[in-house]
Amino acid sequence: MQRVARFEKVTFEQFAEGMKDLGNYSGEELRRIYNSIILPTRATTGSAGYDFHTPVPFTLESGQTIKFPTGIRAWMQPDWALFMFPRSGLGFKYRLQLNNTVGIIDSDYYYSDNEGQIFVKLTNDSNEGRILVAGEGDAVLQGVFLPYGITEDDDVSTSRNGGFGSTG
Repeated sequence: MQRVARFEKVTFEQFAEGMKDLGNYSGEELRRIYNSIILPTRATTGSAGYDFHTPVPFTLESGQTIKFPTGIRAWMQPDWALFMFPRSGLGFKYRLQLNNTVGIIDSDYYYSDNEGQIFVKLTNDSNEGRILVAGEGDAVLQGVFLPYGITEDDDVSTSRNGGFGSTG
């Protein structure tokens, strides 16, 4: 198996900045949450996806959305990207969806001003009124590393410095 990437935590300061949208946490509580962040892991040797865990508990009723920082960034070799999906069971039970349908983390995002922190925006799109309750540290997403190609006449020479919308 080819090893093409590694997961790291962003700095505490970056994580704390990303948590501002989720409410007012004390410095001590933020530090406890940060210290509890779990780096993504595969569940089995045959798993393609790396499970991403919630930093805080949350409840999502049908139709509700939540955005949170993972506290994680991913270094990867050039010509690879990290594709993010809801975990299959949660998609099946709750129609849990990423708001951008599939998250694509480019290799150069690692070098962004926000340290390449991966953010997640999820919606419970259940038609049956199901309520998703996620505890702190629960696996809700999975990331899969995939190689990609470019066209023969590609001559892009610019680099990124940000997340959503930063490349135009």
